[in-house]
Amino acid sequence: MVDFSNPNAVQIRKDMVEAMAEYNMIQDGDKVMVCCSGGKDSSILLALLHEIQKRAPYDYEIEAVMLDQGHPGFNPEAFRVWVESLGIKLTIIAKDTYSIVKEKVTSGVYCSLCSRLRRGILYDYAHANGFTKMALGHHRDDLMETLLMNLFFTGKTATMPPKLKSDDKRNVIIRPLSFVAEKDLTVLAKAWEFPIIPCNLCGSQDGMKRQRIKSLIKELEKEIPQMGNSMLKAMSNIHVSQMLDQGLWNFQDLENAPAEEMIGVDALS
Repeated sequence: MVDFSNPNAVQIRKDMVEAMAEYNMIQDGDKVMVCCSGGKDSSILLALLHEIQKRAPYDYEIEAVMLDQGHPGFNPEAFRVWVESLGIKLTIIAKDTYSIVKEKVTSGVYCSLCSRLRRGILYDYAHANGFTKMALGHHRDDLMETLLMNLFFTGKTATMPPKLKSDDKRNVIIRPLSFVAEKDLTVLAKAWEFPIIPCNLCGSQDGMKRQRIKSLIKELEKEIPQMGNSMLKAMSNIHVSQMLDQGLWNFQDLENAPAEEMIGVDALS
């Protein structure tokens, strides 16, 4: 049962509204495609985005889209019934990416290729069907994990922005759950008891780097309870003058930089 008065639902909705307002995610007349995986995050996103729609001071449309990637045992029927009970249209696109990933990836993790194929199909569908926004279910913990993944394994400082234009410039991606802690989503999912469709591809692999980072964050939060809020704030509070990127600053001739170039630069602390 979807109880919107549940305390966790109220808190998540509040966090969503704050993020949506701060990053101007949805505007009057938007047609929003909510990308549903069948997991807890995108399902809660769909239900609460529909609830927010009823009270929003502007008009927008919502539709749910799910990709059937040909995973063994994939059965969306219970999920379809749940979505339709909310009064939301659900479209399921059938594309067998499972076989492609299993054939191409003989060692390592499947996630990278799987996500690229899934993203391409959904991007094409959104563009072809006139959607102005694509809503994804990434939450605050996903942003934190991605930041640390990039720091530890790829040597760059980057995460998932709350609002993004795709590389091909055809789609605008929004992440209304950017301010929401995963623990709140987990508690609400248990309370609402909606159907969950497990991933039998990525979920079948052990030892993934993201899982290691997730575990690290959970361990640190035991000692630093407010770490999540602090990391979220840090991702939107970047002091570029305190970084080492030579694309931002001409360190070779910084002594002779015109004074006007230094206006607005963060003061050394």
